[in-house]
Amino acid sequence: MNNSYDAVLIVSFGGPEGLDDVMPFLERVLRGKNVPRQRMLEVAEHYQHFGGVSPINGQCRELIAALQLELQQHGPPLPIYWGNRNWHPLLPDTLKTMRDAGVQRALAFFTSAFGSYSGCRQYLENVAQAREEAGPGTPEVHKLRTFFNHPGFIEPMAQHVADALETIPRERRPAARLLFTAHSIPVAMSETSPYQRQLLEAARLVGQIIGRPDWRLVYQSRSGPPRQPWLEPDILDALRQLQQQGVRDVVVAPIGFLSDHMEVLFDLDLEAQQVCGEIGLNMVRAKTVGSHPRFISMIRELLVERLSENPVRLALGDMGAADDACPADCCPPPSRK
Repeated sequence: MNNSYDAVLIVSFGGPEGLDDVMPFLERVLRGKNVPRQRMLEVAEHYQHFGGVSPINGQCRELIAALQLELQQHGPPLPIYWGNRNWHPLLPDTLKTMRDAGVQRALAFFTSAFGSYSGCRQYLENVAQAREEAGPGTPEVHKLRTFFNHPGFIEPMAQHVADALETIPRERRPAARLLFTAHSIPVAMSETSPYQRQLLEAARLVGQIIGRPDWRLVYQSRSGPPRQPWLEPDILDALRQLQQQGVRDVVVAPIGFLSDHMEVLFDLDLEAQQVCGEIGLNMVRAKTVGSHPRFISMIRELLVERLSENPVRLALGDMGAADDACPADCCPPPSRK
């Protein structure tokens, strides 16, 4: 192995950890974006259902604790730091801490499995801005590759979907439908990124493992203006369509998310379940990968891959392993018109 890196940086979205955090958090998330104030207040109400606490920070702490144990047991023995895009611990503060600890070069794991502006390039921009804000001596940060088709992501997801299917009565299980869901993004953003292609491939791989080729990819958590086209179909529309077709049971697998954070809890566990209750459709929600041991070992494998002179680059399917660095024209920022 080469020893050119001396730390790991976990980079995530961040979330409020109390009612007083909610509006400052949302204002930070939406700064510079053309989002009506009323929409911000609607999203704030989502957090109020959970005491103003997003589970995402707690889930990051759980992932870091599991990864620390994994690295202690199997190496490489690198310290782990954590910085968020939108809430404490914020990236500039974390990079200053890393600089003061003598870190010079770090490998970054982004908590996003798919390539898009908001899921990849924006994080790269955030890191660059944070390094500039942190000042001289700030460590270099290099992103680990995208892992949408890595067996360490696909296999735990397949296990969780299979577990969800097992909860449906045996006699009804063959007729149950499978919906994979991901965060919707503007169509224009999708057209300049691999987001939708990678989602479809990940869903196909999971369906292949569990022997369920009859799945459908749907979307959730749209937040843009009505006049702007976003990826569809929306999950609520898809659920109503299934009920109209006579379907009795559906498994919803949030493949576009790594952990059970607010958009999973509110949009699926509350909103989608409420719709299913109203229309008489039995919905079972599969778990996200979270801190599944195979997923944690995947992060270690990605680190070892970048530290090795002759790396093993694991990937399922025909698309192959993603490149370490994105092309210069990949996933450009959305137009601000």
